[in-house]
Amino acid sequence: MRYNAEATRGRLLEAALAEFSEFGIAGARVDRIATAASSNKAQIYHYFGNKDQLFDAAFESVVTTVVSSTPLDVHDLPGYAARLTALYDEHPQIMRMASWQRLERTADTPIQLSIDSVRDKIEEIARAQAEGVLPGHFPAGVLLTLVLHLAAVWATCSPEFTAAVPVTGDDRGAHVAEAVRRLLA
Repeated sequence: MRYNAEATRGRLLEAALAEFSEFGIAGARVDRIATAASSNKAQIYHYFGNKDQLFDAAFESVVTTVVSSTPLDVHDLPGYAARLTALYDEHPQIMRMASWQRLERTADTPIQLSIDSVRDKIEEIARAQAEGVLPGHFPAGVLLTLVLHLAAVWATCSPEFTAAVPVTGDDRGAHVAEAVRRLLA
């Protein structure tokens, strides 16, 4: 049987994403990641360096997923926000990883892909505002921030809150889209 380095690296990354999204960096255990990936700790260190670098790779994979799967549509910001909401519902580890990044890596340099993506979106929104496609009552960066946070609202609610306000599935996206529509009005 031929050894497949990319498959091993992929399994390690997938296992790391599950482990880090549940336990954060401090609580994650390299031995659990290796076991879940049907690999060993030596392979983690070979492919990623150390636990912090493995977290960085897992977080970058999350950023890549979000950026590639939900392109901004300035002609349909409500739909864009609803698609993000659905993505966060389908992949709860995305917002969990973002939370751990905020909590445990505040002093780190942000991921360049994320910075570039945010800047590109802000420029797109600013152009759409200049062309009259989007209203200009919020600066482009502020508008993007508000849309992104509305899209993440359900994914960041506590279990107690979601138990008291049991909105699920497509209804979440519909409410977010309506909130964005009103934000643009």
